Amino acid sequence: MPSSSYLGRFAPSPTGSLHFGSLLTAFGSWLLARHAGGQWCIRIEDIDPPRAEPGASERQLRTLAAFGLHSDLPVIRQSERDAAYTAAITQLLETGQAFECSCSRADLADMGGIHHACVAPLGERRAVRLRVPPQSPVGFDDALQGPVLQDVYAEVGDVVLRRADGYWVYQLAVVVDDAAQGITDVVRGADLLDSTPRQMLLQRALGLPQPRYVHLPLMLDRNGRKLSKSHDAPALDDADPLPVLHAAWVALGQQADALPRHAAVETLLQHAVQHFSPRLLPRQRELDLDVYASGLQRD
Repeated sequence: MPSSSYLGRFAPSPTGSLHFGSLLTAFGSWLLARHAGGQWCIRIEDIDPPRAEPGASERQLRTLAAFGLHSDLPVIRQSERDAAYTAAITQLLETGQAFECSCSRADLADMGGIHHACVAPLGERRAVRLRVPPQSPVGFDDALQGPVLQDVYAEVGDVVLRRADGYWVYQLAVVVDDAAQGITDVVRGADLLDSTPRQMLLQRALGLPQPRYVHLPLMLDRNGRKLSKSHDAPALDDADPLPVLHAAWVALGQQADALPRHAAVETLLQHAVQHFSPRLLPRQRELDLDVYASGLQRD
């Protein structure tokens, strides 16, 4: 029976097809959920329509299904969650923990982009920011990356929650949705490690529970850049999932010979759950593409 104390998730943005870096996070989060006897769900983070690619979310769900990664709960889409985000913003504004602001990036350039006080008059276009007081150090222990400490006031400043063009910001949406879904364990890429302290501040401001965090290493391409859609990372091949699942298994630090080379996807995943060891997960922030290539070449 699934554990009621563990609920993980994978939350892609529909900006293109899934690539190997996406699979590494999806597979890693799925394995940790299964290892804990818990549940795993999928959330589509489509709050930025200008960046969304038509049909991308449907392709992403088909790819995850081809790789045997099915959501245990109904898939939710952030584009349908406007009322929840509005309620959170209203709560923060009414308690004085957030404020409206018309400062642009250009206005804040001399401050390194860090907002401590409004320098532009309040205009028609208004963002909403979380008020971050001085001396706001936030620390937590990441299960892989170790202790993290950030002075959010000094390093980030007042956090944008809703853009001046009316679109919701990731920091707000992810906090509201993780709480609404009852997510207990957030497993994601290490590129989001530095975002976690500001999300924790927002959780405190809204009176929401704090999940546990695991930040998996990022996969870098051969130019040392994050493997991503914006850098033309190749899409996963839905018709041939086994070699890529093997490669992801190896990239996650697991024993290559624990998985059958030729089997149905469901059989391979059963073996993966049986042999997965969280203590073998790599504890660095980055992996290079050679890990992927070596995984593909193992026989």
